[in-house]
Amino acid sequence: MKVRKGEIFGFLGPNGSGKTTTIRMLCGLLKPDEGKGTCLGLDIVHESRGIKPQVGYMAQRFSLYEDLTVRENLDFTARVYGVRQRAKAVRGVVERMELGEFNNQLAGSLSGGWKQRLALACCLIHAPKLLLLDEPTAGVDPKARRDFWDRVNDLTSEGITALISTHYMDEAERCHRLAYIAYGNLLTSGTAEEVVAGEGLTTYSVAGEDLHGLARDLKPLPGVQQVVSFGNTLHVSGKDTAALENSLSPYKNSAYRWKKVDTSLEEVFISLMSRKVN
Repeated sequence: MKVRKGEIFGFLGPNGSGKTTTIRMLCGLLKPDEGKGTCLGLDIVHESRGIKPQVGYMAQRFSLYEDLTVRENLDFTARVYGVRQRAKAVRGVVERMELGEFNNQLAGSLSGGWKQRLALACCLIHAPKLLLLDEPTAGVDPKARRDFWDRVNDLTSEGITALISTHYMDEAERCHRLAYIAYGNLLTSGTAEEVVAGEGLTTYSVAGEDLHGLARDLKPLPGVQQVVSFGNTLHVSGKDTAALENSLSPYKNSAYRWKKVDTSLEEVFISLMSRKVN
């Protein structure tokens, strides 16, 4: 798995697949038991001290000091990284992240979205080359998520690289490239379009009465890999197009309304996971 300079790289996989472990190894917080890897051209086993000052790491859970103010958290982080002209650096990141009105507010009293923004500000205080963000938008509202991604896009346009783990498929589609891992194994990587095309699923959308009964009938049929409910429709997918078409044929002359649709990333990842489990 390679991440290119200046790109947003999406890192996806089920819980327990190794995303957080990988990120912590990349930023020098964990030492690998075996294997090898580099981060910013430095060996993650033998040169982790050189990696840490160049990386901004944002953990899954809010890990700043809730009993310190926004400004105090930023100043403390700047001290840890040995930032020169700390006051100037703090002012700069406060302005950039629009945290000014919360400068003297305790971090613990911030909403989820503003905590997230403060955490990102702390990641930026020492001007890192690489951001390692572990599910940074979990638990925040859609507006805060969109605002966060707009800011990440701005940062990468300036040459900063971002590796972001996420469970949200709409966020995965905003990445330049992405990778999907399961149980420590890389299953696929590329652009969202390449990942979807590579899995080779054919997908139909079907609407009509008693979709629950239809789903029950379709699931055991040859060529049918997935039957997923999407509101008032079902999505039916399979890799063997001929077998899928043959199994669906008797149902296409009924009262159901069928339409061939683009396969989603979610359907691709479910397919990948079912293959891995098998």
